[in-house]
Amino acid sequence: MVKVAIMGHGTVGSGVYEVFAMNAEKIARVAEQPVEVKYVLDLRDFSHLPYADKFVSDFSIIENDPEVTVVAEVMGGTGAAYEFTKRCLNAGKSVCTSNKELVATHGEELLAIAKEKNVNYLFEASVGGGIPVIRPMMQCLAANEIREIRGILNGTTNYILSEMIHKGVSFEDALKQAQANGYAEKDPTADIEGHDACRKICILSDLAFGDKFDPNAVSCEGISKITLTDVEEAGKLGYVIKLIGRAVRCEDGTAYAYVAPHLIPKNHPLAAVEDVFNAIMIDGNATGDVMFYGKGAGKLATASAVVADMLDAIAHAEKRRPVEWGDGSKNLLRPIDTLESVWYSRKPGKPAVITGPMTTERAMRDCKDAAALMRVL
Repeated sequence: MVKVAIMGHGTVGSGVYEVFAMNAEKIARVAEQPVEVKYVLDLRDFSHLPYADKFVSDFSIIENDPEVTVVAEVMGGTGAAYEFTKRCLNAGKSVCTSNKELVATHGEELLAIAKEKNVNYLFEASVGGGIPVIRPMMQCLAANEIREIRGILNGTTNYILSEMIHKGVSFEDALKQAQANGYAEKDPTADIEGHDACRKICILSDLAFGDKFDPNAVSCEGISKITLTDVEEAGKLGYVIKLIGRAVRCEDGTAYAYVAPHLIPKNHPLAAVEDVFNAIMIDGNATGDVMFYGKGAGKLATASAVVADMLDAIAHAEKRRPVEWGDGSKNLLRPIDTLESVWYSRKPGKPAVITGPMTTERAMRDCKDAAALMRVL
C-alpha cells in the first residue's frame, strides 16, 4: 500500500480527496496497489467530515512520516506552500501541485532539489486545470522543436469576453456575473489583469525553451480596458477579442513571451473557444499546430490532474521523471518592444483600422492618440 498526503483542503484539495475516494478501485489498478490518503493538512476545523481523523495542523507530522511518499500541494501562493514543498522534497517525498504561482516563480529551484533527492516534482494541473498539456509537451511532442505557443489560458477572462461579445454585456457587469457564478474571486485582479495567464505562459515557455521565464519580466496586459465599442468594431472587421498568452521562438533561440488581448479572426480555432473553456495551441516543427481544449479550472477537473501526477510519481518512485529548466541566466526573453505585430487601432470618433505589421515601439508611437490599441493574431 502507498500512503499519500494532501496539503490544503480548499476547492482543489477537497477535490483531490474526493477523487481518491470516488475512484479508489481504478486508482489501485493503475498503481498496482491500494493508495491511502493518510493525512490532510489544514488549520481549519473539519470535524464534521467523515474523514475528520485524517486532518492534521502540524506540517512536520507529514514531513517526518516515512510512510508518506507522495504529497499533493494544493495550498496556493508562495509562502507556506514554498517552504513545505522544499521540505517535502528534501525529506525524499515527491510533490505534485496545481500551484501555478509557485511553479512559475520557484520551479527551477524545486526541480533541482527533486533531481538531487531523486524524487518527482510534477505540476500538470498548474496549466489548464484538467486539460492534459504539460505531459504531452514533455512526451508526445518531445521530438519537436517548439516554435510557438498561443492560447486562451484563463477561463474567467474568456467568460467575461464571451458575455461582452455575444450578449452585449459591459465589462463591469460581466465581471459581476463571473463573480456571482463562482468563476472570479472577490478580488479578480490576478485574472482580469492577466497575471494568472502570465504565470501559465511562463511555465509553458520554461518547458519549451529550457530556461526560466520570470513572470515579473514578461509583458502582461489584461482585459479591464476593453469596451463594448472595441468588441463591436472588432466584429465589423471580422474578428473577436480574446486574452492570449503567447510565446514565440526566434531563430537564435531567444523568444518573445507575453500576455495581451488580441483580435482573432472569426474562422480561427481559438475564436470558437467560449465561456470558461481554455485552449492551447502548440506549434512543433514536425507536427505543426496541435490544440488542447477543455475546462481550464474546476474542482474535480483540476483534482484529477493532481491525482494523475501522484500516480505518475508512484509509478516513477525508483526512476524520477526528468523535468528541469535553467535559472534564467541564458536571458532568452526578448524585449516586447521589438516584436512585430499587425495592430488594431481606434481613434475617438473614427472607425477602427487594422495596420502593420510594425514593432510594438512603433505602434505605440504612431498610435499614441488612439483610444484603443491591440495586437491581431
